[in-house]
Amino acid sequence: MPAAYIMVDMLITDMAQYQQYMAQAPAAVAEAGGEYLVRGGRFEALEGQWQPSRIALLRFPSYEKAKAFYDGEMYRAARARRQGATQFFNMVLVEGTPSPV
Repeated sequence: MPAAYIMVDMLITDMAQYQQYMAQAPAAVAEAGGEYLVRGGRFEALEGQWQPSRIALLRFPSYEKAKAFYDGEMYRAARARRQGATQFFNMVLVEGTPSPV
């Protein structure tokens, strides 16, 4: 079963409120078997016009586990804490390629 990835591009406008979200979100990620691969950090656009503000990248064991994370009660509560903390929060779920045998 291929892993799944969630990529987020966000612009944080209220760091104090966003920290309330971050106090809850990692537990929700871990509960679904996920892990953070990227949370902020240095980046540069190498091609194209996309100029992200801040990127997060998460990996989950499967597409279904990633959906369960997003739809789960723990993450819904974390999302509620994020309200008003960002100008935008774009999130994409993508299924990875199958592992070679």
